[in-house]
Amino acid sequence: MPHIQGAGEQEHVICLASDDLATQVLRDLVATPSVSGNEYAAVERFLAAARSLGLTTSVDEAGNGIATRRTSNQPRRTIALLGHIDTVPGHIPVRIEGGILHGRGSVDAKGPLVTLLFAAARAKLPPDVELVVIAAIGEETPHSPGATFIRDHLRPHACIIGEPSGWDGLALGYKGRLIVHAAATRHCAHTAGPEASASDALLAWWSDVRARVARRNEGVEKVFDQLQAGVRRISSDSDGLADTARLTAGFRLPPAIPPNELEELLASLATTHDITLEFQGREQACATDRRDAVVRAITASIRAAGATPKPKLKTGTADLNIVAPAWRCPIAAYGPGDSTLDHTPVEHLPLTDLHRAIAVLAAGLRTLAEELLEM
Repeated sequence: MPHIQGAGEQEHVICLASDDLATQVLRDLVATPSVSGNEYAAVERFLAAARSLGLTTSVDEAGNGIATRRTSNQPRRTIALLGHIDTVPGHIPVRIEGGILHGRGSVDAKGPLVTLLFAAARAKLPPDVELVVIAAIGEETPHSPGATFIRDHLRPHACIIGEPSGWDGLALGYKGRLIVHAAATRHCAHTAGPEASASDALLAWWSDVRARVARRNEGVEKVFDQLQAGVRRISSDSDGLADTARLTAGFRLPPAIPPNELEELLASLATTHDITLEFQGREQACATDRRDAVVRAITASIRAAGATPKPKLKTGTADLNIVAPAWRCPIAAYGPGDSTLDHTPVEHLPLTDLHRAIAVLAAGLRTLAEELLEM
């Protein structure tokens, strides 16, 4: 059973959750490799940090790290703080220079995850509230198994997703996603002959796709409302009897286009060119507005910290896309860091941004908890 914190114990934990400790925990987490599928060591490190802050910890069946804080034995309101602990591949030497932490995952998304953890420990909460901090696995994969498991086993009254928005920013929504694997096979033929090759067929299909995308985007100015398409990889091979060409493409979907609608279009074009398609990573675009309780609480906290809030609509996809349609609760994404550094070889996070974000979110959690209890 999760440990119940009294008022005096809250003050003690708040003192423990210092900026210096947050810096050390983040550095240790960034220094612990956790490429998707190999998150165990980092999850254990996250849980150890959570226990040192007085939170109750566990690992669920999916492998997610769970840290819980309760202010009563039977809380009436639960707030989920959903971050992810996995990263894309690519080693960046971990170092702190000039107050900036360099390393894979510093921005996407261990910085935001540590923000969730320390804000949860530091927040001055009213009674009858439960905070559940999740270090989810597999967010960087098409299936996001960690968030999918949490979606099906938790029903919070509000949720904050740990993603880089900038300490003075807030992500109100993310575009949808669809990944397609296309393949064409043709009998081998002499290159001087009239037959189109497998690669020719695949590229002709992709040309038609791009033309349809361009037509769909005519007159649409905002990137969030556009359909975006890009090739992720392309290859060809032959066994001497048949040639095979393969192409993987990713699509970013606006709210007006559900994944199944795009699948139907791509399939109809594929029939014309005699190619086969497989789909994965189907995610519907999701967006909230400024009247959302999470948005209002964090926006007020940013203003109280002396900054002008910067609400954003992101062109990427996050675990928000997975849980929001099911939970239907107040939700937004928040965390320190410049998201343009995600997945890059120069990923880094100013530590002052980490410390500011923790303070902002801790204050925002108190406001949010008080409002939820009044609902």
